[in-house]
Amino acid sequence: MSTEKEKMLSGKAYKAFEQQLVEERQYAKELLFDFNNLRPSALEERQAIISKLLAQTGEHFYVEPPFRCDYGYNIQIGNHFYSNYNFIVLDCAPVTIGDHAFIGPNVSLFTAGHPIHKELRNQEYEYAFPITIGNSVWIGGNVVVNPGITIGDNVVIGSGSVVTKDIPSNVFAAGNPCKVIKELTDEDKPYYFRQQRID
Repeated sequence: MSTEKEKMLSGKAYKAFEQQLVEERQYAKELLFDFNNLRPSALEERQAIISKLLAQTGEHFYVEPPFRCDYGYNIQIGNHFYSNYNFIVLDCAPVTIGDHAFIGPNVSLFTAGHPIHKELRNQEYEYAFPITIGNSVWIGGNVVVNPGITIGDNVVIGSGSVVTKDIPSNVFAAGNPCKVIKELTDEDKPYYFRQQRID
């Protein structure tokens, strides 16, 4: 018989208040309490906590406190990662983030969901589907990414968006629900630098 954790990780309905899962969330909360309450100058200590908490960290990563997640062991971040204040990851399923990812303030990645029918929801069933974010992705502030979403490479998600469907590579997408606005090309390079020469 599968454990509740095994069900959770395989995308099946599970009960999150099973003892093992409660203990694992509590362990993550303890580490996050230390992380979020260190002095700003304690950079090495903060980096060490994140490295211990997450499944994988790349080179040159920075997570701005406060940061929240459920377990940590389901989160992988690539090289040159940055997340701003109040990054929330409900990592009941794997969350994989590529290289050169910029995460704006108040961004939430939700792998977790609940049944829409009250009877199952009241029995405390949950489910979780993975989130995958590609390389060179910038997610603007106050964005919500829902369970099971894949965001391609070289994508910009506009602030305040709610991502309910997969987003292909090389686009700017925004809105609620989030939709592709335009394809990104080399013509976009000078967009913010029209008054300057960038060599």
